[in-house]
Amino acid sequence: MIPQEIIRRKRDGAILTAGEIGDFIAALSTGAISEGQAAAFSMAVFFRGMTRDETIALTLAMRDSGDILSWAGIGKPIADKHSTGGVGDNVSLMLAPIVAACGLAVPMISGRGLGHTGGTLDKLEAIPGYNVMPDETLFRRAVAEVGCAIIGQTGDLAPADKRLYAIRDVTATVDSVPLITASILSKKLAAGLETLVLDVKFGNGAFMQSTEDAEMLARSLVDVANGAGVQTSALLTDMNQPLADAAGNALEIIHCLDFLDGKKGGTRIETLVLAFAADMLVQSDVVSNLVDAERKVRHALASGAAIEHFGRMVAILGGPKDFVEKPGQYIQRAPHILPVPAPVTGWLSSCQTRDIGMAIVELGGGRRLPKDVIDHRVGISDILPLGERVEKGQPMAIVHAATEQDAERAIVTVLNAFSMSPVPVTVPPIIQGRVG
Repeated sequence: MIPQEIIRRKRDGAILTAGEIGDFIAALSTGAISEGQAAAFSMAVFFRGMTRDETIALTLAMRDSGDILSWAGIGKPIADKHSTGGVGDNVSLMLAPIVAACGLAVPMISGRGLGHTGGTLDKLEAIPGYNVMPDETLFRRAVAEVGCAIIGQTGDLAPADKRLYAIRDVTATVDSVPLITASILSKKLAAGLETLVLDVKFGNGAFMQSTEDAEMLARSLVDVANGAGVQTSALLTDMNQPLADAAGNALEIIHCLDFLDGKKGGTRIETLVLAFAADMLVQSDVVSNLVDAERKVRHALASGAAIEHFGRMVAILGGPKDFVEKPGQYIQRAPHILPVPAPVTGWLSSCQTRDIGMAIVELGGGRRLPKDVIDHRVGISDILPLGERVEKGQPMAIVHAATEQDAERAIVTVLNAFSMSPVPVTVPPIIQGRVG
């Protein structure tokens, strides 16, 4: 295998064979490919694209660059979910214990925050003692005994993706649909999944701004995952406002507990969680239709089984055994908590969602550099949804900050992020389409 020949062929628009792609990625994972060659390959794919078969071959080669987990003998369907990222998106925290309570096994490998979007691992690290990087033995035990475990990517799962992503990140080739598809799915396939649901977001708080771009990515992900043998579907969801009414690591953990305790009924995020949970149960053949699936999901919530599974997951992965019962003893609160008063009376009509995410980064709840230490306490809670009528002076949200100066700056950002209307507005539904 001559790397520069493969790069040249893709640069010139040729369709690479599975063997060529496999050889290139195998050499990448062993260090036989230089960073310059990997960057050139990424740029060639960025401009020339890949066919479905090429993208499947790339995904499988990256999956095969490391360990592939097997769940033989666990006796439950193996399912998972992935989101392309947003603001106030803590769906995974609720979804995993809900479907685990319904009989699925969910070995969920998640990531950290990226840019203005929050990361599931960062949220879980707001829980003292929670181990987001357990060894394989503990990971397997948690999935077998509890039914779910949310952890980070180990060095042995899809290591070629880790190297290629780091190179893409500094060569302006991140936003290539084939490369995004292979990056996401290689890790998911390495986790040994049987079924997968995808949350592909669009809007001003998502990486994909338009519904057309989101649908293109969703179709690529669904086609490639199904082509690789994992039954997969995707929902196209609106990220033109924060998903939950809280954004920030510890605040989203509290929101998760409130949701699992039945306190977030009738919200946009409830609609989304129920839809994904129902899809997962139907895809895994636990129930035959979405109506019965939603009924089963609602029972898991109402009976307390879902929140009990969350508590067991926290405990087995090193967190407090009584975390669900006494979260206030373990979750730290920010020292400065200030309301964001509505400037006029009216209806919340639009939100610059990315600005909300960046406000949390500015508060210290996200990273500017990979080495930055996160302040889990900070964020924005009690965010009112679009379409809500507010009186002048009524809190639109509450800022949680490390200093009063930080809080004041965040208040200004939140006020500038929202627009008000003197008349009622219509808000589009959270789910805008389905692929699969």
